[in-house]
Amino acid sequence: MERDITFRLAAEEDLDRIVQMLADDVLGKERERYEDPLPEGYLKAFKAIESDTNNELTVACHDKEIIGVMQITFTPHLTHQGSWRATIEGVRTSSAVRGQGVGSKMINWAVGRARERGCSLVQLTTDKQRWEALRFYQKLGFTATHEGMKMKL
Repeated sequence: MERDITFRLAAEEDLDRIVQMLADDVLGKERERYEDPLPEGYLKAFKAIESDTNNELTVACHDKEIIGVMQITFTPHLTHQGSWRATIEGVRTSSAVRGQGVGSKMINWAVGRARERGCSLVQLTTDKQRWEALRFYQKLGFTATHEGMKMKL
């Protein structure tokens, strides 16, 4: 299904819908807390993202309905001759629109945004359990060139 999608920076009043989407998948159910009221940590994180010019929490909208969310972080690096890179994280689409091309439009928009900001590289991570997401990103031109590691604190 073809949808007219617009993108904008998230606003504080979007937080409820954003957390709802983050919690609406197999892994999100385990690590997110979508409840009323939302845990305070979400608002604190939102305010930190909002105040940082190198972070953009972006929502994808169809009409006025939020149907997707992602965070783009712009980072200067000494590697690659001092270039900037964009990291795309926290990508979610509404379960009602999955498989309808919304995710592709979101990622393509984010890559365009990285170009606008002068980035020479776009990177992202996806959980190894999300094999469908891995295939999705590969189809969009991303390659698994590195092995990522994390340490929970």
